Amino acid sequence: MKKKLNLIIVASFVLMAAACSKGEIVETDPEIVPIAEGPGVETNPPNTSYKPAFIGQTRVGAVRTSTAFQGTAIATTLTAPWGITALPDGRLLITQKAGTMRIATTSGVLSNAITGLPAVNANGQGGLLGLCIDPQFTSNRMVYWVFSENVAGGTQTSVAKGKLAANEQTIENATVIYRAGPAYNGTLHYGGRILFDRTGNLIISTGERSDLATRPLAQSVTAGLGKVIRINTNGQPAAGNPTFSTGGALPELYSIGHRNPQGLALHPVTGEIWQSEHGPRGGDELNRLQGGRNYGWPTITYGIEYSGAAIGSAIQQQNGLEQPAYYWDPVISPSGMTFYSGTRISEWQNNLFIASLSATHIARLIIANNRIVGEERLLASEGQRFRDITQGKDNALYAVTDGGRLYRIDRL
Repeated sequence: MKKKLNLIIVASFVLMAAACSKGEIVETDPEIVPIAEGPGVETNPPNTSYKPAFIGQTRVGAVRTSTAFQGTAIATTLTAPWGITALPDGRLLITQKAGTMRIATTSGVLSNAITGLPAVNANGQGGLLGLCIDPQFTSNRMVYWVFSENVAGGTQTSVAKGKLAANEQTIENATVIYRAGPAYNGTLHYGGRILFDRTGNLIISTGERSDLATRPLAQSVTAGLGKVIRINTNGQPAAGNPTFSTGGALPELYSIGHRNPQGLALHPVTGEIWQSEHGPRGGDELNRLQGGRNYGWPTITYGIEYSGAAIGSAIQQQNGLEQPAYYWDPVISPSGMTFYSGTRISEWQNNLFIASLSATHIARLIIANNRIVGEERLLASEGQRFRDITQGKDNALYAVTDGGRLYRIDRL
């Protein structure tokens, strides 16, 4: 039975100059937003006693899809798939962590491995990561992807492009168009999602490489780590990129202060960029990105170190740093995500679906006035680490798992 929604007052929160010096939030401009009644989907205790900045920022009430649907594993022999996107003809293009791509039909028939990509470093969290296709793919067959690349000094998050050959066996003329420096000798937190925005530019997420030595670079505007990057298809900074108050900022930066962002999606109505990122112990985040903004890591966070120690000054709010639209504690390890704009399940219109790794489900979030107002967990009984999800041309959802499965999620 679908959980009833209750109308309550939720305030839009802004940081006021007088209060921000004390880290306080001031409520202004109240709006009526439907918030789900009752308990949320999370039943485990949080890792911290940190308080959210506003109502509905975490553990919002649970909702349940009333339309009968099912998730079916239509393929089970992929090898560590990481990214998935729909091709114009309805088939699905999938990356595999070790450095190849596959094409899948909507009935689960898999192609042979597509080769010809630059070598990847697949150790740890690295490998061949997210991908997208050119808006003009039908005529130019261009594919863009993110990967962890061996370079002098270690590895880094890199972006490449190439043409899918007519025989669909290779990527032709693969070219690296962007590298997020500095390089680091580690194998964690590459970020790795990529998509086109509505202006025809590429949006890329990069991680801050995890270690204490590189963590502060998420706050540095002269480093490409822990950022969302906006470039054109030749790898140059996109026209109209935001400016940052700190001098000497890299011109490709769109937003800063991210930890390990593995999810990017465009809202189907507003075209705004939404982004998810892995927190430490607690503090996974969902952000509505605005150009030129600082999203706080590691200065503010709703998480703690894996050891249980506080991070930095153990603060969650600071003037000039953006609050997440939503956060999870305990973590769900959010990875790839997509908005649903199909017609097969009307109650899912404009809902956000996020692949969850450690919590082994797909999170469905209902959004109203840029607030999360309901949460549901889908396919939790499958016990899979869901890595990425996309909407197919047939309006079904398709998701891949670390265990090599491809799921089709659709109404009965």
